[in-house]
Amino acid sequence: MSLVNANTEIQTDARRATLNLVAGSLWYAPGSFGIARALSSQYSLRSILFHEIADAESVFTKGLGVTVTRKQFEAALKFIAKHYTPVSLQDVIAESEGNPLPPRPVLLTFDDAYASVREFAAPLCAELAVPAVFFVNGSCLNNQQLALENLICYVTNVHGLDTVNAAIQAVDGAGNLAVVSLLEVFSRFLPATSLQGRQSFRSALVRLAGIHESELAAEAGLYLNSQQLSDLAKFNFEIGNHTYSHANCRVLSSADFAGEIDRNRAILEEVSGTKVRSFSVPYGSSADLTDSLAEHLRREGYKAVFLAEGRANSSRIHDLTLDRVSIKASTDAAFFSEIEILPRLRSLRSSRTN
Repeated sequence: MSLVNANTEIQTDARRATLNLVAGSLWYAPGSFGIARALSSQYSLRSILFHEIADAESVFTKGLGVTVTRKQFEAALKFIAKHYTPVSLQDVIAESEGNPLPPRPVLLTFDDAYASVREFAAPLCAELAVPAVFFVNGSCLNNQQLALENLICYVTNVHGLDTVNAAIQAVDGAGNLAVVSLLEVFSRFLPATSLQGRQSFRSALVRLAGIHESELAAEAGLYLNSQQLSDLAKFNFEIGNHTYSHANCRVLSSADFAGEIDRNRAILEEVSGTKVRSFSVPYGSSADLTDSLAEHLRREGYKAVFLAEGRANSSRIHDLTLDRVSIKASTDAAFFSEIEILPRLRSLRSSRTN
């Protein structure tokens, strides 16, 4: 990882810790949940997002910020089970049809296709009676190739950003763009790159780094195999669509929906033997939920669409576009901050700027 990216990650973690220290102090006050409601009562469903559950980042994930340790996850799940009412996606859908959710509801979700969810998270969820939705990219199933994000991390951590920049230059339309951190790859380059450009970039990364990708993916074993995906139904996990290749949806044309969305749904339904009725927008930005995508999802009968901008969901959920909070806390006070206080503050700030 570059020094710039390392510094950015350190600064982000330090800011999160400071916010949790301040907001989390309310946890120790009498009636802490009442204090949170006084801050803003317009908060009903809490929806929480996890990705990989592992004791340490690997060269495939270092710099992504998606890894939560087993100890952190177990602590988070026990906090949720003690202080909230875990609900299923069916409960949330039923709420929109006039059936109220229970007090302090929380819906657990996982993005991407990490095998650690089946290996560790799912059994613990079953033990604590916490249902969940797992959003999967079909291209990752059975470890035949790496998700582009994991491939970028591997090349950056093993070969350096110079190789990544060389691959960017191989993409038509990239111009003279040069990134100085992984953050810039994900925030500047990929969101502006078409599906064809992403494939050109992937091919250039593999060639310039001298990688045999199928062998590397099989050796890493990051993702679920088909049997593991099918097994998740036993743990009260519902399977959702996350696009076939984890594409930035803002660059998808209507013609791209068949390959990225409809194809992925068909694969997941065939493998899991269950109905796919929810969609998680890769990267979680509302900018990626374009009007044409939203219309396509409605037309295809999806019941819920998930973002990840860390805001509070309002007290009445109408269109079932739901926001989620990523938590990385380790203490009850920090969990309270990240689930109850910070989402309210983000929503209040957003309402004042709109």
